[in-house]
Order: sequence, then C-alpha cells, then structure tokens
Amino acid sequence: MTTLQQAILKVKEAGHKAFVPYIMAGDGGLETLKPTILKLQAIGVTAIEVGIPFTDPVADGPTIEQAGERALAKGVTLRNVLAELAFFREDITVPLVVMTYFNPVLAYGLEAFGIACAAGGVKGLIVPDVPLEESDILRETLNPQGVDIVQLVSLTSPPERIAKIAAASQGFVYAVTVNGITGARASFANDLEGHFARLCEASPIPVLAGFGISTPEQVVSMGALGDGVIVGSTIVTALHEGDFAKVEALVAASKGVLEKSTL
Repeated sequence: MTTLQQAILKVKEAGHKAFVPYIMAGDGGLETLKPTILKLQAIGVTAIEVGIPFTDPVADGPTIEQAGERALAKGVTLRNVLAELAFFREDITVPLVVMTYFNPVLAYGLEAFGIACAAGGVKGLIVPDVPLEESDILRETLNPQGVDIVQLVSLTSPPERIAKIAAASQGFVYAVTVNGITGARASFANDLEGHFARLCEASPIPVLAGFGISTPEQVVSMGALGDGVIVGSTIVTALHEGDFAKVEALVAASKGVLEKSTL
C-alpha cells in the first residue's frame, strides 16, 4: 500500500472523509509555497495537490488559469517548485500530489523529474493530458521513486473503461464530477450517485470526487459518494484573497462539522 493510499485510509478509519486542497504553486510568488503548505497541513488536510503553472492548462477553468498566469509572471516553473519543496521537505507531513501537464515533464526529462519529485517528497502525480493508454511511461519512471500515478475518470467513461482506469490508478481514483473544466458549480448531474456506486465497486483503491466542489455542503454531499473530495478553484480564490477561514470551513466539513454561517 502506497503512502498516498495509506493517508486516505487513515482518515477513513477515523470516520471522516479525505480532503485534498488544490493550490497553484507560486501564486503570489514562490516564497508563498512553504507557508501555504504548512498552514494547510496544520488544519488537518489529508494530502495537498500542488498545481504547476502552465501556459496551456486545458483542464482548468478561469480561476486556476488566472492563478497560473500570476505564478508564471513571478517566474515560477516546474523546476523551481520541486527545488523549493526539497528545501523544506523535512517540514512536510502530508503527501503531496503534483498536478502538471506532460510538456513541462518532457522538457524537464522524465528521469530527472522523477528524482526531483522524490527529493521534494512528492507522493503522487496527476497529468490530465496523458491518457491511460500512454501512462505506462509515467509509471515506469515515477513508481521506482515512490510516486503514484493518479488517473482521472470522467462521467462519460463506459463501464469497461472505468474498470481499466480503476485498475491502473494508484493512490486514489480521481472521479471528475462534471463534464468540462474546473471551477465552482451550483449543481451537479443527476446520476452522480449511480456513477460513483459503479466506480467504487470497480476500484480497489479510494475514490475521491473533484471538479466543481466549492461549499461545505458540497464537500459533505460529494464526499458521501466516495472516500473524499478534492477542492480547487474555491481554495485558490480564498488563498489569493487571504480568506483562510473559508478554507478551514471546507476542511471542517470533511470531518462532519458544518459551521452555522454556512448552513
């Protein structure tokens, strides 16, 4: 069992749902990365998804795209993010999952990238523009460095493909809850419950819901479908605006606590 999977199961055994916040590395400057990660782990997140700024983020909505543009304007790159993580690795107590696209990894060099991930304490990798059929190249290089390759499952995936993705994914299965890009949503598809039931039955590892989740109530309802949630755009906005109380309320919801102000 991998480090990432263990962290999620530990939360499950405690009777809670896993909560994974997405952050854009270097939004506000690379110097913000360490304090942001330390603050998030201090309030009890399960793992942290660390987004890498990229010029063509095809899976991301306006909020995360704009955060990436702010980070790029500060000179933030995949290389200096991993170097910064390695600098304070001893202070990191939760698994980190890097989310990037394949071009920066290819430009870095697969072997060198894997070594840098290990040095930075990275335990998982999400590369949304590498399909299942091409993902072996990532597993072959990253698995020996202790890095899981997390696969995404869409709402439109047929049962046979769901089974293949669930079998190949490591750490957890990333269950996309909307058809489209990232960003807050007021509502979701009607048959999510059936979709998640089929996915959870097919998956030997935890299933986390992501895309569109933005309120404590949605953390509770979406988390109930599987083993936990990933929250991105709302976290990115809250951190950019300095509203950490909003982040704390989302994390509290994953532990079964809904503040009165959010009801």
